[in-house]
Amino acid sequence: MTGSIQRARGASDALQALVDALAAELERSVVLDDDLVRMICTSRHYGDEDPVRIRTLLQGLADAEVIRHVLAQGVMRWPRPGFLAGRDDLGLLPRYCVPLRERGHLLGVLMVVAPDGRLTDTETAAIERATRGVAAQMYAEQVSAEEACGGQGRLLEGLLGSDGVERSTARGLLLDQGLLPDRAHCVVSTVLVAAPSMPPGQVTAALRGALEAHAHTRTARGLLTVGADRAVLLQTFEREPRPEELAVQSRCVLGALATFLGERVNAVVGIGGRRAGLAAAWVSAEQSRVAARAARRLPHLERVGDWDALGEFAVLMQLPEHALTESLVPGPLRRLLDDPATQRLEETLLCFLENGGSAPKTAEALNLHRTSLYYRLRQIQEITGLDLDSGVNRLLLHLGLRIRELVAGSEPLRVS
Repeated sequence: MTGSIQRARGASDALQALVDALAAELERSVVLDDDLVRMICTSRHYGDEDPVRIRTLLQGLADAEVIRHVLAQGVMRWPRPGFLAGRDDLGLLPRYCVPLRERGHLLGVLMVVAPDGRLTDTETAAIERATRGVAAQMYAEQVSAEEACGGQGRLLEGLLGSDGVERSTARGLLLDQGLLPDRAHCVVSTVLVAAPSMPPGQVTAALRGALEAHAHTRTARGLLTVGADRAVLLQTFEREPRPEELAVQSRCVLGALATFLGERVNAVVGIGGRRAGLAAAWVSAEQSRVAARAARRLPHLERVGDWDALGEFAVLMQLPEHALTESLVPGPLRRLLDDPATQRLEETLLCFLENGGSAPKTAEALNLHRTSLYYRLRQIQEITGLDLDSGVNRLLLHLGLRIRELVAGSEPLRVS
């Protein structure tokens, strides 16, 4: 996967000076946001601040609902500047918005607070002059940052790749350059997004925005690579992260993607196994890809697969995608499953197998009299032709039910 380490957002002195100069000339509040409507820098107030502006300054980030609203208006796709209408329920005053582009690249948006929804020709001319300089400065800074970070992206891909020599070399360079500490524990997470109707670059920007905050936290140090429809996050920890911590992180990532791309975005997260040190990070990376496949296939995972919690699915999900079809379900089990009248028997069989073939435990779990249970088990044996006292037969049926669950799950996420 090609990609680069995504830099942290931040305003240079040059950008701040350009925003301050424009605000002073207009005597209006001005804010510069990135392409995900996250604040890069802002001017001082000119008596036109609204609740959205105040909350953003206090939090460092606009509310998710405000971000969704702005993106839903298509501001980033506007071919020319225009007014964004106010929203009283959000505490949002009208803003004059200028999408910033340079050499075909969308960089962000400059917003000028305009409470009455009007600007004079002199003011719009001043904004046009200023935004040319802002866009040029932003582009130059982004190119410089991407050139500096491109080597880091290649090192991370080498560290997580299949070649042992490249992994060793990449690890040494990452440590020598102080880019990543070799802590006691590491985890790799893979995020996949299928959004074929999105404009080019929008998914990449959303992935960057959803994940970059997790690269450096109070407990984790890491690196991030982002591509057109997927991202990989490597994190290192002094203590092993608890499963619930990684689950919460993954939910935050999915929530951010929904904010940036819309609630119907088709995204999943795969969490690799916890490994000891950077030398084993590639194993966690491979496991995270398997876990992401499981998250696509198994609705009960709710779009987050954790390798350490997959159980037998961790093995089954390593079958090639084209092989996961009904043909893998054993014939004796298909005879049972193909009859709609046997759904009760299917549920009984699954409960029996998950209780280790124990009739007392199964009867208790199903709240069923043992005589009724034994009658059902005899029916299952007659239909399948398999003796349920045989461990081999029980294994065959249990694997068959698991495979059927994979095949019957949601359609695979289509990513390139």
